[in-house]
Amino acid sequence: MGKIVTAGNKGKSIRSDCFITLEITNSGGIKIDLQSKVKSLFGDSIVKLCKDELKFFKIKNCKIIIEDTGALDFVIAARIEAAVKQCIDTDKEYLLDVIPENKYHTGKDQNRRSRLYLPGNTPKLFMNAGIHKPDGIILDLEDSVAPAKKDEAKILVRNALRSVDFYGAERMVRINQIPKGLDDLEYVVPHFVNLILVPKCESVGQIQKINEKIEKILKEKKLNYPVYLMPIIESAIGVIKAYEIASATENVVALAIGLEDYTADLGTQRTKEGKESFFARCQVVNAARAAGIQPIDSVFSDVSDMEALKKVVLESKSLGFEGMGCIHPRQIKIINEYFAPNDREINKAKMIVNAFHIATEKGFGVVSLGSKMIDPPVVKRAHKTIEQAINAGKLDEKWREDY
Repeated sequence: MGKIVTAGNKGKSIRSDCFITLEITNSGGIKIDLQSKVKSLFGDSIVKLCKDELKFFKIKNCKIIIEDTGALDFVIAARIEAAVKQCIDTDKEYLLDVIPENKYHTGKDQNRRSRLYLPGNTPKLFMNAGIHKPDGIILDLEDSVAPAKKDEAKILVRNALRSVDFYGAERMVRINQIPKGLDDLEYVVPHFVNLILVPKCESVGQIQKINEKIEKILKEKKLNYPVYLMPIIESAIGVIKAYEIASATENVVALAIGLEDYTADLGTQRTKEGKESFFARCQVVNAARAAGIQPIDSVFSDVSDMEALKKVVLESKSLGFEGMGCIHPRQIKIINEYFAPNDREINKAKMIVNAFHIATEKGFGVVSLGSKMIDPPVVKRAHKTIEQAINAGKLDEKWREDY
């Protein structure tokens, strides 16, 4: 009898997943035991996928049990591959075709008001995540994945990047802490990821190592597209070095703060008032602004209190942040709405831009609005407000041409 290995998840609360039990044998051919409520409808296609994948890995004799709870092909393929790689040493990857919808790239100044965290080993949360319209989807390989499941999660996240339609959301992956996270890059960089979140970032050297690995992978795979970075500041030393990290390389487009780990590093508790993290949040905002990138706030952990979330968002925006993390889809609407410019901000920006245009057309050397002088930084900020309003659907697209 050969080694028996397992991959995937099972249990009463598990859906859109499968559990694989695999034993490589010396003879007897391929024996597949499929246990699924949809066997009558999709059994033949599941069995074919299984046989094709086992053939790809050159496995001629084995016993495999597939306990299916409504898994899609990309999940089944990932679970089988994870099981196979526990039995044989191979660098081969069984890749399903990438869907056309997933070949888009995003911009350096992309709206990043809301980013929804999805545990990287929980496929049931992947399918409809984009419907809730977050600015970004984070497939997480770090804290939300149990250590024993991290290898499985890498394969599943890779397949999700190729096969799941996230409806235009920026496709992000939070890798593990460096140096372990460098290995994660092999599974995400070649598969049209838009942005990598770098957890517990504490030095420019970490960013440089990540970029060296990204460039190597893209060159080897003959790929040419941007892969942005969002370092997450989660320690006292990270806060002190925030500007160095924010300005490390051109593909660092945002700087985030993670308050749970930061307060733990301080040896204090995170409170609703946030006095213990005020300095760190201001430091991150100033570092990001000085480097010309986006400052992004931490997550709000109480998913049931929308009024408190609104208050936190407005406070975060007042400090200079442009977005924050979400741990539940119901938080997205509040975050998107209140980080977007409000009517008063939009109207003021329109007046500033109009005054600037009029002054420019008339050849005035000085721009004023009422009794107040308008300098270039104010005009630049007004332009950005209008751009954000357009992206948020609060202002007509024609303003993009007019301003």
